This record gives sequence, C-alpha cells and structure tokens, in this order.
Amino acid sequence: MDGDMGVQLLAYWLDQIVGDPPNRWHPVAWQGRFLAWAERHAPASEGRSQGSGVRDQGAADSEMARFAWGASSLLAGMSLSAAAAWGVMRLARCLPWPLRLLLEAGLLKLTLASHGLDRAAGEVEAALRRGDLPEARRLLSWHLVSRDTSDLSAEEVAGAAAESVAENLTDAFVAPLCAYAAGGLPAVWAYRFAQTADSMWGYHDAAHEWLGKPAARLDDALNWLPARLAAGLLTLAAASCGEDAANAWRTRRSQAGNTASPNAGQTMAAMAGALGVTLTKRGHYTLAGGAAAVTPDALARGRRITRVAAGLAVAAATIVVAVRWASRARHFASAWHVGQRRGRG
Repeated sequence: MDGDMGVQLLAYWLDQIVGDPPNRWHPVAWQGRFLAWAERHAPASEGRSQGSGVRDQGAADSEMARFAWGASSLLAGMSLSAAAAWGVMRLARCLPWPLRLLLEAGLLKLTLASHGLDRAAGEVEAALRRGDLPEARRLLSWHLVSRDTSDLSAEEVAGAAAESVAENLTDAFVAPLCAYAAGGLPAVWAYRFAQTADSMWGYHDAAHEWLGKPAARLDDALNWLPARLAAGLLTLAAASCGEDAANAWRTRRSQAGNTASPNAGQTMAAMAGALGVTLTKRGHYTLAGGAAAVTPDALARGRRITRVAAGLAVAAATIVVAVRWASRARHFASAWHVGQRRGRG
C-alpha cells in the first residue's frame, strides 16, 4: 500500500497556498528549453510554391522532415519527462512516508495552475471595475491569452478572461489529475511536456505548421476526455452556484463545435451558457449562451464557477484513487487470509 490517496488533495491545497518557483527553476521552463533547442536544430524549410497551391518536391520533403523531427522531439521530451519523474519518486522511497507524500504532491502541484489563473483573471476584473481598460487589456494579454488585445472592448476583455479560466480548467487542472490517476507522476509530466510543446509549436505559421503538428494532434487526443469531464464539472458547479446549469449543458451541446479546437469549445460553451452570455473571438467563433452583457460581475461569477469545478475535480480524483486503494487493500487482505488457511491446513 502507498500514500497516494491524499496526493491530489494535498497538491490542490499547495496550489491554493504556495506560489510557483521562479520560472528559471520551474520544470516546465526546462521543458521549454529543450523544445527551443529542438526548434533551433530542426530541418530547415526548403522548396517553394509553384502557384495555385501546388508545392514543389523540395517543399514536400521539407514538411515531412520537420514533421518527423517534431514527432521524434515530442517522443524524446515526453520520455525524458516521465523518466525524470519516475527517478525522483524512486529516490524518494528512502524518505519517511510524510516527506514522500509531500514531495509527490509538490511535483503534482507544479502541473496545476487553477489558483494562478483565477488570480490573473481577478486582476483583469479589478482593472475593469476601476475603468482602466488599457491595464485590463495588458493584464489579459500578459497572463491569459495570446491574441492581440489592443483594440478589445471592455466586454470583449471580460469575455476573453472568462473563456480563459474555463478553457484552462481542462489544461491546468482536470487533465493533469486524469493523467495522475491513469499513470502517476510519470504520466503527468509526459502529458505536461506534450501540452508545453503544443503551446510553443502549435501554430499555423510557416515555422511551426509541420514542426508542431504532432504535438497539436497529440494534445487534442490527450485532452478529449478531460475537456468533456471539465465541461460536466462546470455544469455541476453552475448548479451549485445558483447559475443556469441546464443552459450550460444545452449551450455546450449546441455550440461546442463552433471552435477550431475539438476541446476548447466544450468548457467555453458551458461557461457561456451558465452565465447566459455570448462569448466571441473576432473572426474565429461565437458561443451564444444568452444575451446578457459580459460585465466584470459576469466574470466574477465565471471565476466562482470555475473554482467550485476545480474543487469537484479534486474530490472526484481523490475518490477514484481511494476506491483503487481500498480495492488493493481488500485484495491484500484476501490473499493474506487464504495464505493463513493454507498454512493451518
């Protein structure tokens, strides 16, 4: 028997109480350095278009070479991340159980970011309440989104912040907990590498289209189930917060496919429905959950829903591990009793 039954709860509270280490020491920063090195050494883009969308053979060969390099770099990075997590926990076996539990929870906590994202959204909310739209735009761009925010209205800023906390419930909380339940810390850190690769390489530009395609596709696959679980948790959280859970579910079912990502729309549409608002990204998607204005108050309600959903997620994950722990305990006890009876016979 092991001490993993309390890891998720402890990691959750560490996330709520303790901040992250400086970026240069964070394991994700090490993953980023590996990816930056891999990008510098990737095969160069070659060949040219022949017009009418036809590429010459050099361009096709270059794309395939960059795709293969991206896939091999992704596999190597995930393997190294998993091996490092396994090695740390192997070495930790010599520690007393409480210290081993704290170490494992700390390594899991480094993949969670629900508190930091909520705090960042809270800063955007505070700037909007002060009427400081330029600062709200700056904070949104700095902490939460990669899009250009320079010409967003106050309602668009509040909507983008609400979308971000909803979407990141999957990436920064539910998916790592699912990975931990499936394969412990090695699975968590392999997942985290794939997510980091997608965030750095998953763009439709000349430099990243083929290099980042393996990471983007794998990230979509790994997040397929967590995104739908997160949407369900947001719906349950909306009900517990007195919001419109039925509309959250309806909007998710009807609007989730409006986004290019097969996963992001799940939680964002559920949030739009829960708040009764329409969330939009110009030229990309509209998630019509209602006609109410997206105000700082709506953002505050969205943050509350997401916090409750995160609490539900860690409770569910802890129950799953507890059931598994109890099953192992029963199996051990049954085997022991069988051995005792055989010994007496």
